Order: sequence, then structure tokens, then C-alpha cells
Amino acid sequence: MKKFGSAAVVAAAWLLGVGATGEAPLTPADRQRVVEQLGQTLEANYVFADKAKTLAATLRANLDKGDYDGAQDKDALAQALTKDLVAASNDLHFFVGVDPKFAADYAARKDPARAAELRESDRRDEARKNFGFTDLRRLEGNIAYVGMSHFADPELGYDAAAAAMRFIENSDAVIYDMRYNNGGHLEMAQLLASQLFRADKDQELFDYYYTDDGRRVARGQWVLPALPAKRLTGKPVYVLTSSTSFSAAEWFGYSLQKLGRATLVGERTAGGAHPVDRKPVGTDFFVQVPIGQIHDPVDRGDFEGRGVTPDHRVASADALIVAHRMAMADVAKADPAKQADADWFAPTLAARVKPVQLTPAEMKAVAGRYDGRQIAMEDGKLLYTWRERFRATLEPLGDDLFAVEGVSDFRFRVVREAGKVIALERINRDGTTNSYARLD
Repeated sequence: MKKFGSAAVVAAAWLLGVGATGEAPLTPADRQRVVEQLGQTLEANYVFADKAKTLAATLRANLDKGDYDGAQDKDALAQALTKDLVAASNDLHFFVGVDPKFAADYAARKDPARAAELRESDRRDEARKNFGFTDLRRLEGNIAYVGMSHFADPELGYDAAAAAMRFIENSDAVIYDMRYNNGGHLEMAQLLASQLFRADKDQELFDYYYTDDGRRVARGQWVLPALPAKRLTGKPVYVLTSSTSFSAAEWFGYSLQKLGRATLVGERTAGGAHPVDRKPVGTDFFVQVPIGQIHDPVDRGDFEGRGVTPDHRVASADALIVAHRMAMADVAKADPAKQADADWFAPTLAARVKPVQLTPAEMKAVAGRYDGRQIAMEDGKLLYTWRERFRATLEPLGDDLFAVEGVSDFRFRVVREAGKVIALERINRDGTTNSYARLD
């Protein structure tokens, strides 16, 4: 399985500012050897063979001009080479780093016992990151939310993916958050996307090729016929995007968009469409290099260098609330019986777009004793108490309406007469109400 990009790795190149300590300064011969080895690695692995020769020649020319003379240590040289590769190719996947252990491990993977040890180390690293699943929630209106930082190798993260898929299987719609997803294994994207399609119809999701140690591999990835959870066939799907959505995360949204299966909400993505792999450069360096091309299942195109354009362009910070409201509207349109849910949660979602702030004077006017319950001011908030035991914060929704912390089946409205609060009205989700007179 090949890893399809990591913007975090690329970004790290610009953050490294200090070279390794205690190492001898690089000599001109050291720098020449690294540049030559890097050029050979590019020519053997870069997806575009003709461009690989041009890139290698560019690095050699820069070396001859003395551009790397100021790189006195390995980290500094790696940064300079990364910068030049990205500038010459306009491909954000490129990254040169220093990691002697990687080079040693790369060679060691040929030994089955050592390969098993390294695989277990990979599994432990992924487990600490929960295999990319950062957030699973059931939003108002039975809308599922799946937040992901990256796509883990499904061989390692299958159980986590299965649990996530089962968590969302009874939802009326699903929102996948790819805004901060740096990419990863396209096979995980295939697994998750398969839940959105029927099992009895052949449907291609991705079509690509890559080089594997000089061997060209061409393959297509299709909807899987067997899954660990129920399918969400026909349910509305939204994918949140941002300028930091990268590679496999972009492909996940792009292919679903092309197939008419998802609505994309947010900002244009980074534009890293090529699958990548890490290759050792000598014994101390490595290069992350694009090794293939992916094509969408409809037009056989991609988005390299351009990014994916969402269907609804909004600031990435606002994408979730916009998609949530759209999802509730779509669910209600498909099933008018669920319009009541959309209406009930509308004030809550509106308050998230524009939070309602009460002044101390406004809160003081609401605070007081009511029949069987009390509202008090505490730390700048209104605290609701029932039977002197059950306590919850009140969240202002506007128009004298308040949501109750942790409760979705009822809310309160303050009743006024001649500007003075005279009662607290409980509004139940089924439309009934209860009134509690103010006692002070």
C-alpha cells in the first residue's frame, strides 16, 4: 500500500531552522554526493520520467553555482534541496529529510523478522493517533460527524474504521471533516467511501498507477462488496474542505463529488493529487517523491496544482455549521416528517453562527426563584437548578429563549410583562409547554 501524501511532512521542511548538533560540517564532496544520489533516486522513482531528469539537472546546476555552499549541516542541505524541488516542480509532495534510521529500516524490511518488528512499531504509532479518527459525534437532527487527521493503513486501522462506520450507520446524513486531513492511504478512503454505495453495483472510486521499485503497477479501487457496518445508500453526504486538505483527503472528496455522491463545503484544497512514497538517499537522507498518478472515475482527470473546488465555498471555520444546516434541510426535504426536527434545532444552529451574548444586567433580570426551580448568576453564566440538586447551564439562543446544557428535548423561554420577568416557560419538543411563575 502506498501513502498518498502528508502536508504535515512537507510543512515541516519550512519549520526546521536548526541543524543537528555535534556533526562535522559538510564538505563539498558530501554535498555533491547527496545531490547525485538524490538525482538518481528521482530518475528511478518520480512519476514523470522526463521531468525527473530535468529536476536532477536543476539540482546539479544549483550545486555547481554554489547555491548549497552555505549548507554546513545535513538539515540545512535537506531544507535547501526541498525548497528547490518544490520550486522547480510546483509539486508540494516533495520533501527531503534527514533520517539515518529510516534508511536503515528501509533496508531491514527485507528481513521478515525485522519487517514484523517495524510493522508492530507502525501499529503502536498509529494507535496513539487513534488511526486518524479524531472525532465521532451525533449532531442535532441525527446527523453523523466524522473528523479525521489522516487516512491510516486499513490493515492497521481496520477495527477503528469499523467502529466508526458502525457508529454512523443509523444516521440520517453524514459529514466527513477533511479540513485538516493530510492524506495517507487511499485504501482507507476506499473502505470508508464504500459505505456510501450499494454493494450490488460495480462502482469504481479511484483509478491509478505507480512505480514500485522500478515496476509499474496499475490498478483501480472499487466499492467493496462486504463491509463491517450497514450502508448509507441514499443518505445525504457532505465533505468539509480547506486549504490544508491534502492528497488522499482531497481524493476522497473529489471522487465523491464527481460521482454525485457528496456535496463539498469549505475552501479550495491544496492540490496534491499524486501518490507518494519515501525513498532512501544514501545512508542519511530520504526523499518523499510522487511516484504515480490517480484519475477520477468519471473524467479520468485530477486536480494536481489546482486543488478541489467545493460546491459551496465558505470560510473553512464556518464549513461545519453550514453543512450541518444543509444536511438538516436535505433530510427534511426527503422526509417531511422530519421538518419538525429542523425547525426545533434551527435556533441552536443560528446561535452557533452568531452567539448570543447577554449583559450582566440582562442576566440579573432573568436570575431568580421560580416555582420548583431557580436560576442564578455564576461566573458570568446563568445556572439553572431543579429540586436543589440538578444543575445545568443555560445557553442564550435569542428572543428570551434558552437551551439547557446537555438537553435536547426541551428548552426555556422567559415570559415578560411590562418588561419584567414574571414566569419561566418550558417548551417541550413535542410542542407542549409548562409554565413556572416567578416567586421573587
